[in-house]
Amino acid sequence: MAWKIIRIIIGTLMMAAAVNFIFEPMNMVMGGVSGLAIIVKELTKGIVDGGFPVWVTNLAANVPIFLLGYFVMGKSYLGYTFFANLCFSFFLLVLPVVSIEQKDYFLSAIAGGVLTGGGLGLVFAAGYSTGGMDLLGSIIQSRLKSYPVAVILFALDATVIFTGALVFGFFTTAYAVVSVFISSRIMDEILSGLKLGKQIWIISEEHQKISNEIIQQMGRGVTCISGQGMYTKRTKNILFCVVGKRQVMSLVSIVRQVDRAAFIVIQDAREVMGEGFREISE
Repeated sequence: MAWKIIRIIIGTLMMAAAVNFIFEPMNMVMGGVSGLAIIVKELTKGIVDGGFPVWVTNLAANVPIFLLGYFVMGKSYLGYTFFANLCFSFFLLVLPVVSIEQKDYFLSAIAGGVLTGGGLGLVFAAGYSTGGMDLLGSIIQSRLKSYPVAVILFALDATVIFTGALVFGFFTTAYAVVSVFISSRIMDEILSGLKLGKQIWIISEEHQKISNEIIQQMGRGVTCISGQGMYTKRTKNILFCVVGKRQVMSLVSIVRQVDRAAFIVIQDAREVMGEGFREISE
């Protein structure tokens, strides 16, 4: 429970830093309610001195979304999500908006994407979100079940980004899209686990000797799976093994020393948990 709260606090702090330090001063709209808030601030500069603060719009826009979510999704779903949104709005309020004199859009897109992706990854890893478009997308999908949430979220964010392009120009929007890509990649790495590995499939007549050598030399477990060659109709013993990325060449070398005719398939393992890898935890 405590770790979830810590993840949410750190994650929302990173996201707020990306908005106040990079996206708002650079007029880069990444989508979401915070992106909408940046647009509202620009459009209301003639009404209010400096425009409506981003944190005010972010909080105000989320109120009807959370009320709708309460009736559609239930209060149990919204608990920590509401807390995350309050944290995000609070950090938007207390963190200063940095004035950037030398505007480097490329570096800004990278830094903003890393901060946002890292922040979103931590919040999502806790099992929640900051509300906004994510919650709105889930609400819409509960009524339009034929459309995946990802498609609905893409449509919502694309609308905000396109509006940002009309307000701030397509130059900054192009870099905002780059930042979105970086953010999604960073978030994906966090959610899928940074403990990446390789899964290796081996087909060989010397399967017993190969498995013994892998176990003895590398200390890795090997699983033997029975299969059948559909052309020869012969029974085949297939070895399956998961190793770290740096151990791949060592394993291939062991296989080649035993049987140079062995058939080897190497694939990415996005998430590896259990003995010898990351511990399984809540």
